[in-house]
Order: sequence, then C-alpha cells, then structure tokens
Amino acid sequence: MADAFTGTAPRSAREPAVRLAAAIRIALLGVTGIIQLGLGLPPLLRHHAAYRPPVVADLAYAVLAGVTALCALWVLRRKPLPAALTAGGTLVVLVASAAATTALPPDSFFREPHWSFGLVGWHLLVLLADRPPALLTALAAHTATSVAQFLLTGTPTRTELGDAAIVLFGVTVFQLTIAGLIRLVDRRAGEAAAAAAESERLAILAALAAQAGRDLRAGFAEQLGATLPLLAGLADGTLDPRTPDARARCALAAAQLRRLFAENDDVPDPLVHEVTACLDVAERRGVAVTLAVSGDVVDVPAPARRELTGPVLTALAAARTRARVSVLRTPELVRVAVVADGRAEPAGSAAVPVTSHSRDGQTWMEARWRPE
Repeated sequence: MADAFTGTAPRSAREPAVRLAAAIRIALLGVTGIIQLGLGLPPLLRHHAAYRPPVVADLAYAVLAGVTALCALWVLRRKPLPAALTAGGTLVVLVASAAATTALPPDSFFREPHWSFGLVGWHLLVLLADRPPALLTALAAHTATSVAQFLLTGTPTRTELGDAAIVLFGVTVFQLTIAGLIRLVDRRAGEAAAAAAESERLAILAALAAQAGRDLRAGFAEQLGATLPLLAGLADGTLDPRTPDARARCALAAAQLRRLFAENDDVPDPLVHEVTACLDVAERRGVAVTLAVSGDVVDVPAPARRELTGPVLTALAAARTRARVSVLRTPELVRVAVVADGRAEPAGSAAVPVTSHSRDGQTWMEARWRPE
C-alpha cells in the first residue's frame, strides 16, 4: 500500500489513512509550535546577551518559526506538503540549527542555552513524516553537525561529555520513537483501509452474483413456463413429435434454452456468442447455417441482446435446410439479419424493431438496435 501521506493509493482504500495522516501532522505541528514557544523562547531570552552575536540566534529562531508557519498553510488544510517545501524547508531548518549552535556561548552545548538542538528534530518530523529515509538522513545530519560543532570548540570535559551524551540519547531516541510510531500507525491504517475496501468489493461482487442468480432463475422460470406445455403435450401424446409444427416448437424451445445459458457466459463478445448458440441448435437439426460478423464489439445490454436474438431463434427454428445470419455493428447501429428457407413471423418491440418478409418459402428478417 502506498503511503497515506502522499495519497497515491486507490482512493477507496486510502481515504481513512489520509485523514489519519493529516491528523498526525496537525498534532506534530502543534507540538512543534508549543515546544518552540514554551521551551525554545525562554532560554533564548534568558541568555540573549551571551550569544555570539545575539542577532544570529534571533534570526535562527525567526527562521524556524517561519518554517512552522509556512507548513501550517498546508497542514491545517489537511493537504500534503509540496516536495519543494519539504526539500527547501529541511535545508533551511538544518542551516538555522547550525547557525544557532554557532552562536552559543562557551560551555553551553547541549545545555539550556542550546535551545535549537531538541527543537529542530520536531521541525524535521513535520516536514518529513511521510519520508522515513529522508527523515533519518536529516536527523543524522542534524545530530552529526551539532556534535562536530561541539567537538570543534575544544576538548570537552568529562561533565560536558556526560551532559552531551544524555541530551543526545534522550532527544534522538524520543524523536526516532515518535517517527517509528507514526510509520506504524500509518501502515496499520493503510492496511485496515485496504481490508475494508476489499471487504466492500467482495460484498459488491456477492450482491452482483446474487442478482445474476435471481435473474437467471427468473429467466429459467419464464422459459420453462413456455416450455412446460410443450413437454406436457409430448408426454401425454396430445402433441405428435413427427409433425413439422411440433418439431419447429421443439427446435425453438431448445434454441431459447441454449441462448439462456449463453447469456450468463463471461465472454468478450456476448452478442455474437448468443447468436452462435442459436446457430448451434439449428445445425444440430441438420440446417446448414453461415454466420457473417462485421464491425467492432459494441456493448449491448442483456435485454437488448435478448430482443435481437429472439427473431433469429424464430427464423432458425423454421428453417428447413439452410440459413444465413449476419451481424453488423457500428457505434450508431447494431443489426442482426437472417435469411432462411422457412416461413416465420418474428415480432419486435419499440426498442428493437424487426422487419421481415416471406416469399416463395424464404424468410428475410432484420432486427435493429440503436445505442442510446
């Protein structure tokens, strides 16, 4: 899963994680502001005259406050920080930290006058919370620069080394722990959001499958309702299967059932697939059928496909020896035509009008559907 701060994951999965990331960043911004005012400003004011020169410490403090205010323009609106702001802000914060450390009075490293050391890490958390490698690099650079400046001032005493070790360990470990907790919470939120999205997707698929099952049962019930009288007539002998009419009715019922099965197949071209199913039943009766298809695949809804293939079924059921079927698709029109050597009277509808002619034992039929 992509990082919630960056907002690159699928929208349905990342929204809760993005909201949590925005809330975390607001909390970090608030902590940074409180620390800068409550723990950074008092030491600066108390030891102001001792800085070398004081204006450098003042400028460093003002720059850090400006970075906080600039970040607030995006953070308080719950928007991710621009890459230019994070890069430029990180560089400015590190330079301001080095400048404030340079202006420290003697023997003040990692003690009360060194107000910038603990504060800068919080600025880096605000800027780089969504970029762990960059955050670790920046924190390491900040710590290394501060330690180098400390060692370059002269040989530290044992007391100074002890004070420095305590401050370095306490501040660095605490800020790294905060960074780790942010990453952990962000990862768990992303996983929970992805799991919820997957659960929703499965629920939708289950609902669609249930609806498809209901539609299939309704179609079977409708088709069986028309077929049962035919089966009953064959069973009780009132319908003679040797007569042309009975054979035509049986052929039509078989083709309708075959098409009903084909409607639920997952295929790239459902219309041609269903037309082919109709042809298959006619071919099993010994009818020589040819099929011509032209045009690219057009998305035809199932009800429209049913009405387009219905007249085909009727014409093929009446065919005696041969039939020719053609399917023409354009973005403006879908046309299905049949020429068969048998008499049939296919019916159409307002959505799918049907034109048919019968002459000299031949039936020509054409069904048209226009996409909306």
